[in-house]
Amino acid sequence: MTSLPIEDVQSYPRPAVLEPFAEPLSIYLDDARIAYTLRGYRVLETHHAPTYYFPPDDVADVLRPVTGSSFCEWKGVARYFDVSGARHVARRAAWCYEHPSAAFRPMAGYLAFYAACMQRCLVGDIEVIPQPGDFYGGWVTPNLRGQIKGAPGTRHW
Repeated sequence: MTSLPIEDVQSYPRPAVLEPFAEPLSIYLDDARIAYTLRGYRVLETHHAPTYYFPPDDVADVLRPVTGSSFCEWKGVARYFDVSGARHVARRAAWCYEHPSAAFRPMAGYLAFYAACMQRCLVGDIEVIPQPGDFYGGWVTPNLRGQIKGAPGTRHW
């Protein structure tokens, strides 16, 4: 059974930081495992649940590029993907930074997924809860303490 250390999201840094994450990360869609890695990264930022990133080689051929992008003041420009399962398509459910800022360069091309759009996301054997709201892509696990941004009224603090 996976045991994650207690972490307080209010003690996470600002600006955000990148760190390697060697615990197993898994994603399921339509009863199939579409991503698994022991070579992930996570981004930590004050009041956010960690966002996990997968090397592209550890993700099945389920991604279809879509138009549009977003900008993160720490990481740069993100591009988005639809994720195709056996029975349905999760629209704009994954993203990556192809040319991130210098501090995030190691995760160039790595992919993150909105947990709310997937059937199941796991850190080790712990099933995650999506970060509140529809904007942030953090994965909430039971070891996290503090107020996590994303619920109504928290987007701009």
